[in-house]
Amino acid sequence: MQTKKIIVLISGDGSNLQALIDKLHHPKDAKDASEIVLVISNNADAYGLQRAKDANIKQLVIRSNAQITQADYDALLSIEIEKQQADLILLAGFMRILGAPFVHQYGHKMLNIHPSLLPKYQGINTHQRALDNADKEHGATVHFVTQDLDNGPIVLQAKVPVFDDDNVDELSARVRTQEHLIYPLSAQWFLCGRLNINKGKVELDGRALSPTGYAPD
Repeated sequence: MQTKKIIVLISGDGSNLQALIDKLHHPKDAKDASEIVLVISNNADAYGLQRAKDANIKQLVIRSNAQITQADYDALLSIEIEKQQADLILLAGFMRILGAPFVHQYGHKMLNIHPSLLPKYQGINTHQRALDNADKEHGATVHFVTQDLDNGPIVLQAKVPVFDDDNVDELSARVRTQEHLIYPLSAQWFLCGRLNINKGKVELDGRALSPTGYAPD
């Protein structure tokens, strides 16, 4: 079986990257061989780069700055994706907007993990917003990437309870534990051919999923 190649885009600590490394970086697996061939960060100080180095995975920094245009930045990403012949692109805390042409080209094989039960709380500060609204449940969502921020077709969600005495750190940690489970699983589905997107609809094993993805109510 040909080894499936993965590129991961990060900006920070890389805890989801570590979960992906632990579950997916197995290039010598005879049955389900997959390899994270490159980790790209727009932040040279991202600890996730050290995680990649520790796992002997190639790292690359493409800095975000005022001098580089959206089109030029996306072009640099495209060069690396084509060079590596990546089968799957995973955004793991990548804090940069991708341009519409880039997403149009790669969106069929690009996933993101977001710390809320989308469509609630798109954008940042999701845990604080859940607490401010006295939500009783919160969670994480894996979705295909589209040009609309945090609004792509949903693959999988995981829910956690919100307790009355929770703070942001406690709730964030509870959600992150679920992220580390559902993101590698969704990626595995894609890599083994079970997961795809067809005319804007997510399909698993040839069956269209509901708008909330493969998740219990």
